[in-house]
Parts: sequence; C-alpha cells; structure tokens
Amino acid sequence: MELTNQLIFLAGVLFLASILASAVTPRLGVPLLLVFLVVGMLAGEDGPGGIPFSNYPLANLAATAALAVVLFDGGMRTQLASFRVGLRPALSLATVGVLVTTSIVGVFSAWLLNLEIAEGLLIGAIIGSTDAAAVFSLLHTRSVSLNQRVTSALEIESGTNDPMAVFLTLALISFLQTPETFGVLSALSLLLQQMLLGTAVGLAGGWLLLVALNRLPLGDSLYPLLALFGGLLIFGLTALLGGSGFLAVYLAGLLLGNRQVRAAAGIRRFHDGIAWTAQIGMFVILGLLASPHRLLPLVLPGLLVSAVLILIARPIAVWLSLLPFRFPLREQGYIAWVGLRGSVPILLATYPWLAGLDHADLFFNIAFFIVLVSLLIQGTTVASAARLLGLQVPATSARIHRVDIDLPGQRGFEVVSYRVARNSSLIDMRPKDLPLPDVSRVICISRGSRVLHYREWGGLQAGDYISLLTAQSQLPVLDRLFESVQAPLAPAERLFFGEFSVNPDAPVGELCAAYGIEPPPGAAESTVAQLLIQHLPHPVVGDRLRLGDLQLVVREVSGDQPTRLGLRLPH
Repeated sequence: MELTNQLIFLAGVLFLASILASAVTPRLGVPLLLVFLVVGMLAGEDGPGGIPFSNYPLANLAATAALAVVLFDGGMRTQLASFRVGLRPALSLATVGVLVTTSIVGVFSAWLLNLEIAEGLLIGAIIGSTDAAAVFSLLHTRSVSLNQRVTSALEIESGTNDPMAVFLTLALISFLQTPETFGVLSALSLLLQQMLLGTAVGLAGGWLLLVALNRLPLGDSLYPLLALFGGLLIFGLTALLGGSGFLAVYLAGLLLGNRQVRAAAGIRRFHDGIAWTAQIGMFVILGLLASPHRLLPLVLPGLLVSAVLILIARPIAVWLSLLPFRFPLREQGYIAWVGLRGSVPILLATYPWLAGLDHADLFFNIAFFIVLVSLLIQGTTVASAARLLGLQVPATSARIHRVDIDLPGQRGFEVVSYRVARNSSLIDMRPKDLPLPDVSRVICISRGSRVLHYREWGGLQAGDYISLLTAQSQLPVLDRLFESVQAPLAPAERLFFGEFSVNPDAPVGELCAAYGIEPPPGAAESTVAQLLIQHLPHPVVGDRLRLGDLQLVVREVSGDQPTRLGLRLPH
C-alpha cells in the first residue's frame, strides 16, 4: 500500500513539474518536449530524484501506446486540404528521405564506432525518422507562422515516416539475428506487409469507428472514450496482423478528423489533453531510462553523428526527396533544418534491447544523445530559422477562437469569433448588413469588457469581438470577410506582401509596361495568375515570383487559383 501511494505521489510530482515548466519555456525558446525529457532525467538515478529505472519492456510499452495516441490526435488535426500541396512531397520525404538518411548516417556510424555495416545502418534507421510530437507541438506555437506548403509537408512527413523507420529497424534486427536466412526478398515482403496492412486496417477501422460514433446512442462523456480506445484497438489489431500500427492509427485519425462526427467538440478537447498527457508521460519515462553517466563517454562520437545527421544526411535526403516538386531552395533548407528527432528514435532504440542484440547499450545511448542535440539545437531555432530564410508569414487571420457545437439533429456547426481590425472594411457596418452566408448568424458582440445587448450593437467598431454560429464549411468565406481591409497594411505585412495590390486577371504585358520591364518570353498575353501558376502549380499564401526587379507575392488563394496578389518593389 505504501508503495502504491509513493508511486501516485511521484507521478503527480513529475507531471505537475512538467506542466508548470511549460508555462515558462516558451519565453525562453526551449522546446517543451526537451523539458519533459530533462525532468525524467533529473528524476532518474543520476539526478536529484535518484529513481533507478531500467525496465526497457515497460518503457517500450508506455512509449508505443503514447505515440499511438499522439499520432491519432495528429491525424484528427490534419486537414485534407493540406494534402493539395503537401502529400506527395511528404510521402517522398517519409520513404526516400528516411532511406537516404539511414544510409548516410549508418555508413558513417559504422566507420566511426568500429561496427559492422549492418549495425551502423541500424543506428541510422533508429534515428531516421522525424518526430510527430516534436513537429506538431513546435509548428503550432504563436512564434511560428509558415506557408501552407512547408507546414503541411513537415506535418504529413512526421506522421507518415515512422512506419518506414520501424520497418528498417525491424529488418536490420532480423538480419543481425539470422543473417543466413533474412535477405532482400524477406525485407521487401515485410515492407509490403507493413504498409498494405497498415493502410487497409487504418482506413477500414477509421470508417467503422466513424459509423459507431455517429450511430451509437451514448452519453456525451463516452464518445471521446470510444474514439480513443477505438484508435488504440486499430493500432493493436494492425500490429497483431503484422502491419504498421503507427500508419493505421494516423490514417484512422485523419479519416475521423475530416468527416462530420457526433460530439466532435468534446472529442477534440478530450484528445488534446490526452495527447499532451501521453507526450509528457512518454518523454518523462524515456528520460528516466537514460543515465547521464552512460552518455558522457559518447559525447564526442554523439556530436559527430549528430553533425552528420543535421548538416549532411538530412539536407541531402530533403534535396533528393523534393527534387521533382519545385520547392524553393529556402523552403528545402528550412525543411532540412526542422528534421526534429524525438520520442520515436528513443522508442526504436529499445528494440535492440528487447531482441537481445550485442551493443544494445550503445544503440540506445547514442540515439538518446542525438535526440537531445536535435531538440536543443534545432528545436530552439525553429522560429529564428524561419525568419532568417524569409519564411515567416505575417499572421493576417482575424479569427481568434472557434468551438465545435453539437446542435440537436445537426452536425458540423461551430461558434466562431473574430476581432474587428483597426483597418477593417467592416467598420461602421451594422451586423444585419454584413454579407454573411445563409447559414451564419451573429449571436454576440462584445466591446471593451462588456457584452452588448442586441439593441446596442449599432455599427461595428475597431476592436469589437463578434461571435457567429456557422457551418464549418462557411469558415473560409467568413475568414475572407473579416480579413478584408480598407486601409494600408501594417508595415511588417506591407514589407512581406508588397506595397501594392495586383489584379490576378491583369495582362502580364500591361503590368510590365507600367514598370518599364521586359515581360517573360511568350507571357505578355497571359494573365498574372496564369504566369504564376505556370511556375508554381500549387501556390500558397506567401509564394513569390520574380518579375524583373519586382516580386509578385500571393496574398490569398482558393484551391490552386491565386485570388489576391501583392507587388513588392525593389528594396
């Protein structure tokens, strides 16, 4: 009984310390996941906590379950619209990129650490994938605002590259255990089995879970639990069948998050908290598993392998993976830099322990050290690297809050709130005169610190907060309405998007003549939008196209069609 109380107390202390640290670290620019990892190390045998922990099977179980929850939540938060520009490059990064990274790091590790080539490649496979938890958490902070192409590529890559890393790790472990029987055909068979079963069970399970959520009459508090344990069931079933549970659970979450689901608001809020709990628990337990005194002898080789990974292997892998997709060099450079390593390499580093391989200590400790270096160096520079490469897109959204709401007999509705900007074109307009979609209704206006009675609404003023009940499908229309401006852009936005607006339907020849520059060959009769799409088939907000000494900047897109453009003069 005493031991039970001590364990509950210890869990409370560790989780509370991690949560309180999350309130301070964003100001210091330190990744939260690094903090959770350090908390675990401080609680471990070499830290003030002094807790001896070396249970690799338990750590593997906890980290695997937590990662399944994180990937399920990440899938639910990934919009299919982002696949328009990010799917193919992300899949290339998740397959070719992981293979190239594994090869380069593996060969170097085998040479540096005097290992067999297969053992070196095992180190490369263990650290070959980026981490979903790290990428999702860092790319959704207020300090980072990137264009849709870069964000979607990084997020989809981090959610889909784990199966490739798991496959390579398992294949190399099998080869090291039975080199005489495990060959190329066995590896290809394992890859096909993992990917095909993961895809099939993930999509089928996600559809069945969707049907169950929409048809079963349950209490409101049980729908989030049904979604959570349904996701874990999909993961476990896929793994038992020999497929990739990580791929399956991500696809199930993706399917669930992009369809109308009963109790969607409660499910999202619940899973947000559960995903954070899973991340904290996963990193704290993995931190407990590491001992600084075992890492110290690996400082020099660990730094060298980290340098090869960050400065050579990842950039080459990104360049080769994105070669067919016309990514600008600065975007390739940023994607290469934000190849964050996190819980997945540490989790995969427990596999050699479970398999009883020689050098299992070395594999785990060097993977842990590389994760620390990645989070400390790359994780702390995510925002500054975006600014340095000119990829930080000014936040122009007027939307400040959104809450899913389940109406009786209806699904897919939200209460969404906007702040009226000082340069908004809606100032002095009465709410009843707003050009709202048919299914949208103004339900509340607050001014200062007071909620106004509907008779006091009058004309909108700068700084007003206006809340509407609307269908989710109408959010893009409302976003454009409340982001419309009548005054010049703010200096930072004007510097990024350009000093002037350009009509996308304007002829290229006329625009070039107005500024005394030669139009591109054969483009004089084309519209500005056609010229831009010719060079950027899937434009996103923030894309630029040089036109002589000028730059065309995409301010707004609808599908693959630019609807608002800016003109940036030479600076």
